[in-house]
Amino acid sequence: MDIEQVRTALLERKEELTERHGRIARKTRHRDEPLPQDFAEQAVELENQEVLEALDAEVADELRQIEHALARVESGDYPYCNACGEEIPAARLKALPTTSLCVDCATEAERR
Repeated sequence: MDIEQVRTALLERKEELTERHGRIARKTRHRDEPLPQDFAEQAVELENQEVLEALDAEVADELRQIEHALARVESGDYPYCNACGEEIPAARLKALPTTSLCVDCATEAERR
């Protein structure tokens, strides 16, 4: 596994998500503006606001995961499971670059 390639991919994804977060923030800033007079338009505006807030929460969560993965890359712990210390298979890290658990530990964590 090429750690530099992993770092680059994580940083690119972080940049993409940071830009998305900014776009969402710009769209949600209009919250201070009055709602349209039409009830149907109000409903659509409020629904759109809820969707944007949910998307922003997902973006923020993924950004936290990327920061954690980048910290693990810097410390040299990236390819190792946080729970058991065993090496995480490269295929799993390729599929889920922000994972910090091997398959067995992730399965156990989901059961709890």
